[in-house]
Amino acid sequence: MRTDVDHLPAAKQRELERIVEIIFDEFGHATENATGRRKGARILKVILFGSYARGDWVDAPASANQYKSDYDILVIVSQKELTDRAVYWAKAEERLIRAYTIEKTLQTPVNFIVHSLHEVNDGLAHGRVFFMEVAKDGIAIYDADGSELATPKPKTPDEALKAAREYFEEWMPQAASAQKGFLFFLSQHEHRDAAFMLHQATERLYQGLMLTLTNYTPYNHNIAFLRSLAEGLDRRLHGIWPETSRSERAMFQKLKEAYTKARYSKHYRISEEELAWLGDRVEELGRVAFQVCTDKIAELESATRK
Repeated sequence: MRTDVDHLPAAKQRELERIVEIIFDEFGHATENATGRRKGARILKVILFGSYARGDWVDAPASANQYKSDYDILVIVSQKELTDRAVYWAKAEERLIRAYTIEKTLQTPVNFIVHSLHEVNDGLAHGRVFFMEVAKDGIAIYDADGSELATPKPKTPDEALKAAREYFEEWMPQAASAQKGFLFFLSQHEHRDAAFMLHQATERLYQGLMLTLTNYTPYNHNIAFLRSLAEGLDRRLHGIWPETSRSERAMFQKLKEAYTKARYSKHYRISEEELAWLGDRVEELGRVAFQVCTDKIAELESATRK
């Protein structure tokens, strides 16, 4: 695996150094009182993947209202228990968001996922496209011992097609079911329930798309994070969520927050007009996701005939 980031501008290289520093700092705080097996908690690798690793990133200024690539980071830890996001990684995530949105010490947004070494190597052994692409294109910006990941074992064309079809046939109906729930609650003027079901439709569309295309999705309910990963897979997904105004950005934020706040916070408010706008966007997301997935399945079908 590569370890150099010489293809990136110096400012980007410094940002990545700062990101690694924040990740280690907060992980250290989260594990400082660990006992038993967790006393040996370690970060083994921090890997940059996605557009900034490949070299095809987009760095439009915030004022341009255009798509802007995120840093995509995979943190590999020594134990499965250490992947618990709420326990070990929430503070790191908060600091990285604050550094970009408030402090402006980072000029690029950051998304990171955490897996144990066993999970990564198991994904490679089972031919999961996501992990294979990380192993192929990723750059280790921190590596504890220089050890190599497991040798990827790609699925056969028939196996890849079977997996993609199964994920598509499982997740797309689930997304459609959630959208039906949204429309029902909207018709009953139950706005909070409608918002929650629309969030579920969005989450399921992104997860189903990623599973169909890469046999992987992170265990995460943050639709902004899922959106970022999905948009990195196919440019047709860009622009589904307009961000030309503060109100458009605020409506997506309300949808993002609906997973918890629509259920548990008495202060959560969302209007029928906002729900109608968001519903149109999710319908468009479903249309594009369906097309992207069916194109992928057609591509895999073609590969089985060669």
